[in-house]
Amino acid sequence: MALDPRTLEAAATWYVQLRAEHSEADRQAWRDWLDANPAHAQAWARLERLQRQLGGLPPEALPALANARARRRAVLKILGLLGIGIGVTGLALERNPPGHWLAEHRTGTGQRRSLRLADRSHLELNTDSALDLLFDDRQRLIRLYRGELLAETAVDPAGRPFIVETAEGRVRALGTRFSVRSEDGRSRVTVLEQAVEIRPARWTGQPVRLGAGQRIDFTADHLGEPGVAPEGADAWTRGMLSVVEWRLGDFIAELARYRPGFLHCDEAVAGLRLSGAFRLDDTDVVLENLARSLPIRLRPFTRYWVRIEPA
Repeated sequence: MALDPRTLEAAATWYVQLRAEHSEADRQAWRDWLDANPAHAQAWARLERLQRQLGGLPPEALPALANARARRRAVLKILGLLGIGIGVTGLALERNPPGHWLAEHRTGTGQRRSLRLADRSHLELNTDSALDLLFDDRQRLIRLYRGELLAETAVDPAGRPFIVETAEGRVRALGTRFSVRSEDGRSRVTVLEQAVEIRPARWTGQPVRLGAGQRIDFTADHLGEPGVAPEGADAWTRGMLSVVEWRLGDFIAELARYRPGFLHCDEAVAGLRLSGAFRLDDTDVVLENLARSLPIRLRPFTRYWVRIEPA
């Protein structure tokens, strides 16, 4: 089974942490992490296999580890070794198809980008996104490999349809403003103005129309039930994450998209509720504010590994 690179990164971070100065509490936290998800144990087993293959990780992969920067370098070196050791396509391609790396337009973690297209349509790209523009005489096609975009379409004199394609299917604009997000085998469409038509990749019926103020999730062969688009669904285009009565666990999972490394929320506090608008350009500040306003504490193992626990 393909493992998410964030899980592999977490395993590498624990490896480095446990070979630097650490306490029994750190070891217990590592055991808790292993037990929390079968994928964690799989990632750790993969790292152990790499050690056996190499006869132990080379000394240069583990510097003095006196500070967070040295530890981060060690983690990145181990990830590089994992990338070589996990087979044909390497670590990055396990998560992303080749199109992601060859895409014409990309953003990194925490980055956003605006695009003005040749037809005068406008695109906003969210964090960790990749797409190609495939405009020809018949259609205006955007192939979204991963991540999220918001499109504001322009009228085309030639009458070409405006289509966003993901691995899960196609979304056709009906003169509109809408967003599409694709990750982990699922696409999500949110319509902000007018309407779109959605056809999952293996859908045999007619396209489904989605109107303004609605949101829907779909896979290649299944279309969910339409729901109401949440308030502030496009806040990310302004560098904000706007939430109303969100579970803390869901909030942390969303915030992690904008932050390099691994961010984990303990189940003991995952059910806490919060509302507000949070700036995405400094996730450290967001976490510090949460710790001041909720009964939680931040437990950083490194700059790139933070656990949210009960206070």
